[in-house]
Amino acid sequence: SGGNPAGVDNTFRRKFDKEEYLERARQRERDEKDEARRDRGPPVQRQPLKHRDYEVDLESRLGKTQVVTPIAPLSQQAGYYCSVCECVVKDSANYLDHINGKKHQRALGMSMRVERASLEQVQKRFEALKKRKDPASFSEQDLDERIWKQQQEEEEKKRQRREKKKEKKKEQAGQNEPEDIDPDVAAMMGFGGFGTSSKK
Repeated sequence: SGGNPAGVDNTFRRKFDKEEYLERARQRERDEKDEARRDRGPPVQRQPLKHRDYEVDLESRLGKTQVVTPIAPLSQQAGYYCSVCECVVKDSANYLDHINGKKHQRALGMSMRVERASLEQVQKRFEALKKRKDPASFSEQDLDERIWKQQQEEEEKKRQRREKKKEKKKEQAGQNEPEDIDPDVAAMMGFGGFGTSSKK
């Protein structure tokens, strides 16, 4: 009842040859790579990155509420919808990351590499930007004039408001004045008079 358990004879187990199994694994990897190449076809040549020629609209729905039902299609769900990748991104920062990211750019047919520009291209770009820029540059004097005009407009608005208030007060005061009542009758009724400016 308390003796050592008898030893187990496991010499019948098969001994593994590491080299044989390593060779089998390598052969399987080669076969998988060949199969993947056949499935994929020729490599796709993507265009280099280009700058966007459209504005990214992040603020059109700012401050608006939207009712979202669980069965709404993706394009009507809360957040920013990307029609190229058919996905919804929950906020503007993540949306910007998405449209600048690898997945989106690949869907547009671009690689993440930037084409190297020649000297001529850079010079042409500078010329185009110079032409687009307003010849009359914005100066501090223009800014001062704008501020002065804005202050004048605000003062004019305040003056008009004050005048309206005065007119309203005059109208109300005119409505409160009663017809001429005999002071003796007023005294009998228990009040001194109407429309007096004296305070009690």
